[in-house]
Amino acid sequence: MHPSTVEELRDAIAGTGKTHPRLLVAGTGTATSWGAPAAPADAIIDTTKSTGVLRYNPADMTIAVRAGTPLVAIQQVLAEHHQRVAFDPARAARGATVGGLLATADAGPLRTGYGSLRDLVIGVTVVLSDGTVARSGGHVIKNVAGYDLAKLFHGSLGTLGVVAEVVLRLHPLPRATSTVAVEGSAEDAFAVTGKVVEAGLEAAALEWCDGRLLVKLEGTPDGVTERAGAVCAIAADAQVLSEDEADRAWAGVAATAEGGSGSTVLRIGTLPTAGPRAVGKILALAGESGIAARVSSSVQIGVHTVHLSGGAHDELLSLAQQEFGAAVTVHRRDGLGPSSGWGPPPPAVRVMRAIKRQFDPAGRFGAGRFAPWLDDEEHPS
Repeated sequence: MHPSTVEELRDAIAGTGKTHPRLLVAGTGTATSWGAPAAPADAIIDTTKSTGVLRYNPADMTIAVRAGTPLVAIQQVLAEHHQRVAFDPARAARGATVGGLLATADAGPLRTGYGSLRDLVIGVTVVLSDGTVARSGGHVIKNVAGYDLAKLFHGSLGTLGVVAEVVLRLHPLPRATSTVAVEGSAEDAFAVTGKVVEAGLEAAALEWCDGRLLVKLEGTPDGVTERAGAVCAIAADAQVLSEDEADRAWAGVAATAEGGSGSTVLRIGTLPTAGPRAVGKILALAGESGIAARVSSSVQIGVHTVHLSGGAHDELLSLAQQEFGAAVTVHRRDGLGPSSGWGPPPPAVRVMRAIKRQFDPAGRFGAGRFAPWLDDEEHPS
């Protein structure tokens, strides 16, 4: 099914409850390997026809788009008005849609300075399993009463319904950008990050990758230069990268998140203070298993992307799940067997199941994506 509007999406879902009870939501296919493998579905809802800007007034600093719109296309429209969505997931370069990025809770290094889509989506329209169209938020940056649908659907992997439209908060394009690199271990990076934060230097990104901390600074030319000098004063071995060097460094961060043929990519969340120990643990586990591992960490917020290559990775995934619990998410599974998915359920699994029953009582959407946490037997078709 290829709906292009909310109305077509509503009719497609409402009209197929008996003929096609199990549905799978798909976009451009940049995150099909996330989570556990999807179970067979009776029909696929392809959102790639549901594209385009619905409303955009640059003075409001918000934009409303259909959820099947690629993020890169939105950024191109905004750039003409010197604005952007301050959001840089690696998948965006491959055409990831804004609805898919919301459903996967993906984000890039700019999560440090601007947050994830949980913070940037201020309104959302979704269609539920019986065809109900539900909306929350709007075009004004404020809190709303009732369900915060954007936060519920953030990371839901297409298991609650279909995101149809999204309203995004915007930021100005920075007049200048600079990246400072500081060589050192994960422990060193955490120490430098603390000093950067304490000094009030307002880094847009603080990412440790390939043995060095990358500090991205944005703002006015004079302000960026001054703050880059302050970072260099904090760390004696700091170096301001040229534009080409910075591009290569950030491309390395994106490559770690994207992975490659035969690789596995995991994302692990920890408390920021636990980050260095977590990085050390995962590198040690990989070394003991004879697996090559690269880690990219958003140091200030405790998000760690782990790229594994060489050999089978199922045992390492199991060890990581035992160590870090439900905070481990599979992003690429080339090195995993077909049955590898989520580990031990989190304490909030009962809440997850209750929300699933509330929004999708017939169990139509995304069967298998959270297996075994969401027991599909509780939602007979």
